[in-house]
Amino acid sequence: MNVQTEEQHALMSATAAAKGDAEGAVARAISPLDTGKLRSEYQNQGSFLYLSDFLPADATQQLIDAANALVPEVNRNYLPGHKAGGSVSRHTIDRLAPYIAELYRSPQLIAWLEKITGDRLQLSPQDDPHAYALYYYMRAGDHIGWHYDTSYYDGRRYTVLLGVIDESSCKLDYELHTKDPGKADVPGSVQYPPGALIVFDGDKLRHRVTPSLEGEMRVSLTLEYVTNPNMRPWRRFISNMKDAVAYFGFRQVFRKALGAKG
Repeated sequence: MNVQTEEQHALMSATAAAKGDAEGAVARAISPLDTGKLRSEYQNQGSFLYLSDFLPADATQQLIDAANALVPEVNRNYLPGHKAGGSVSRHTIDRLAPYIAELYRSPQLIAWLEKITGDRLQLSPQDDPHAYALYYYMRAGDHIGWHYDTSYYDGRRYTVLLGVIDESSCKLDYELHTKDPGKADVPGSVQYPPGALIVFDGDKLRHRVTPSLEGEMRVSLTLEYVTNPNMRPWRRFISNMKDAVAYFGFRQVFRKALGAKG
């Protein structure tokens, strides 16, 4: 049985009262932007764009409140030599912090991302725990090593990162153009603050998050959009096993088979 904490109950009440605010927040976020210029920047950087100030303060605060309320739901994971940290999947978010789901599905956000990427974007399938998820770095040494956000779908998968809580020294290190034989790799590093946005093609950007120190806390929100939601059965198995072991646990990933409700 799922038992809500007082903080989670307050979050649900606030989210219900604020229904529709996500779309308004997105409208305020994109209205002052020069989308054409940002599209060119995204292309020149090999399908990568960083904005240090994107979401309005009130929308960012809702994400901060959600991240704090969902700490009891964090699934800790550890892969020797590659990653350590915690995750909260879209299934738990749907149950306890639906404002995030509303933000993810914002028609204005999707339309703007389509202009930036030049692709027709679709929502990830409902059984994909990565569709939108919170990632926590709360213990000394929490990190993730160099990797790509590999798409197991038939089409491309785009990653959107939103800064939520950053009381840490962690940095997102990245390398541009690693898949372009005609260009030299370009390294970069950002420590993106609450409200910041990063968007990139998951198969093109090599990146990592550097280790956190004792007493630090960092939380980021990831949104995943695809160009084709179909996935071949053997790729689905690989994707599910990776998610179960490295991120969300078997109960969250295999919810239907296990009869889980959250």
